[in-house]
Amino acid sequence: MPGRRTPRTFIKRVRNRLYRPWSLAIVATLLSASFLLALSVPVVMQQVHQRERERMSVDGERLLERLEQLFTQLRRGLDDLNKQPLRECSPLMTSQLQKTSFKYRFIYEAIFYDGTQVCSNWPANLSLTPSPGREPDIKGPVYRYWLNTAEQPDDNLAGLMLGRGDFEVTTSRGHLSDAVDLPPGGSLLVVVDDDQRALPVLGQAQDWPPSPGWPPSDGEVVVTDYRVLYRLPTDNSDYQLVLSMPRADTSQYLSQLGWMLPGILLIALCLGALALHMARQRQSLGGELQGALRRGEFTVHYQPIVDLNTRQCVGAEALIRWRHADGTMTSPELFIPVAESTGQIRQLTDFVLQRTLEQLGPLLRANPQLYVSINLSACDVMVPRIGKVVARLLALHDVAPRQIAFEVTERGMVDVEIAKLKLQALRDEGHRILIDDFGTGYSSLAYLQTLPVDCLKIDKAFIDALGYDAASSGVAPHIIRMAHALNLTVIAEGIEHEYQAQLLRSEGVSYGQGWLFDKPLNAHQFRERITGGRRQGPRRAEDQV
Repeated sequence: MPGRRTPRTFIKRVRNRLYRPWSLAIVATLLSASFLLALSVPVVMQQVHQRERERMSVDGERLLERLEQLFTQLRRGLDDLNKQPLRECSPLMTSQLQKTSFKYRFIYEAIFYDGTQVCSNWPANLSLTPSPGREPDIKGPVYRYWLNTAEQPDDNLAGLMLGRGDFEVTTSRGHLSDAVDLPPGGSLLVVVDDDQRALPVLGQAQDWPPSPGWPPSDGEVVVTDYRVLYRLPTDNSDYQLVLSMPRADTSQYLSQLGWMLPGILLIALCLGALALHMARQRQSLGGELQGALRRGEFTVHYQPIVDLNTRQCVGAEALIRWRHADGTMTSPELFIPVAESTGQIRQLTDFVLQRTLEQLGPLLRANPQLYVSINLSACDVMVPRIGKVVARLLALHDVAPRQIAFEVTERGMVDVEIAKLKLQALRDEGHRILIDDFGTGYSSLAYLQTLPVDCLKIDKAFIDALGYDAASSGVAPHIIRMAHALNLTVIAEGIEHEYQAQLLRSEGVSYGQGWLFDKPLNAHQFRERITGGRRQGPRRAEDQV
């Protein structure tokens, strides 16, 4: 129905909109920002976690060492009391208890039990002694420990009490808080019973054990889903000291990510601007291509293909060149992709075919063994059009089909099944099929066995590696052996040094091309290369270009 939009029309319109420079720039900016942001999130998380570990390693060691110092003072006070001879409540005992509390900063109260009486350096109303009969939380071979902090948050109550023999010493919770500056949400734990039970000294009780792999090695920082823990290395067999702190919250991640956002946005905008520039350049270049065809700015050069044994030229590869009116050149690496994306590559292919037969038709007729290979793009391979074009031109110039070969790249065969049918049709007409830049795509032995191919061209990258790159120098011989197993001819591209030619020849390569033999030649130069200077037809003006 007229005016009805088909799915193909809709897709085409969407594609045309996306191909606009500003649309491409916006898409590139958004995609790059999303990609960079996705990459930044794990980086931020890693940085925050690393800072957590570093902070815990520093703070944990500092805090737990101070707590251990407090424990040490309490134990020394007990040791001093047990060494003195007095064993009954008396003014002398009270004086001795007072001296001990004065001597050690963290001892708030010193206590003696003689079975019936209790002596303290403090009056009874100020004593911090826990209720009589309470069992100690930790029983060691020498010392006994009572912990009151978790159940009794009052700073004026005993936070920690140690006992040895008939003597006990205590420190207040306030002393603990002064000695240990605990971070918000943190907990100081005394771990006993072979690391199976944790008693809070400061802060809240924690689920224990915190992780399946507990206990860690001494001094190791352990990170769980919600907590960061540090165990102080100690030789004390009665207990272990552990600092537990909460993991970083979402705000810390967002804060760190916020510092990175300006950089991410700047990079994304730069990439978007680059995409805009390239899109406009491609758009401009696409518009220039058509004008260049009309103005005759394109020429065809021919790079000789030689027999490595005789060094005789057996053919050539036709190469298109774009020379502007001012003499400047535009690389095929720039305009060929543009021509492929705009569909103008078909015109360029037709131009190369037509110009090759116009310039070299008499030479090819006079030398039936000579051939010229023409590069085909993906859109040339996927449609039957090229077969009709070349048949018409061959009939016009009376050139045999075997003298025109076609080169296709591995990457140019988008749909392998369709490509096989189209290439087979060209092969049935007498044209040879060459795989160009072999080794840079996705071909394999099984893949090659299904294609109608006569020859493999080894990419220059593998030729350059011969004798230099140990990792890649073995690729070319492997490709050669694979081609011979399939009864395929091998042409080596990019030969620039004699040792490369000799090495390839020793590997069984029959043909090669490269600057060692000749650079790309114009039509006149190529005819002289073949004929040795003998004229075989009138000289054309474009031959000198």
